[in-house]
Amino acid sequence: MVHFFAAYGQPPDAGAFDRHYFDVHVPLAKGLPGLRRYSISRNPTTVRGPGPYHLVALLDWDAMDSLRQDFASPLGEQVARDVDYLATLCPSIRSTIFELEVV
Repeated sequence: MVHFFAAYGQPPDAGAFDRHYFDVHVPLAKGLPGLRRYSISRNPTTVRGPGPYHLVALLDWDAMDSLRQDFASPLGEQVARDVDYLATLCPSIRSTIFELEVV
């Protein structure tokens, strides 16, 4: 399984950010065919490092190839452009992609 993790800092106008995020961005991303799950938390607690965050999201794919294929598609490019717009509403966005391994 591959995870895409995004952490959104405190937006200057949380209402405007939330409206766009939930009305536009989430429906776009949920259209990606390889996406298996889209989870969010509206109340993350920072343990160490920068924060606090307004919200965090965790998106799951079965494999890295599936994630790459989705983001190379026209819809994936549209989702990426929408993240650029989200960055105007919330200047502090951090994201990472990772695979888990059992140790």
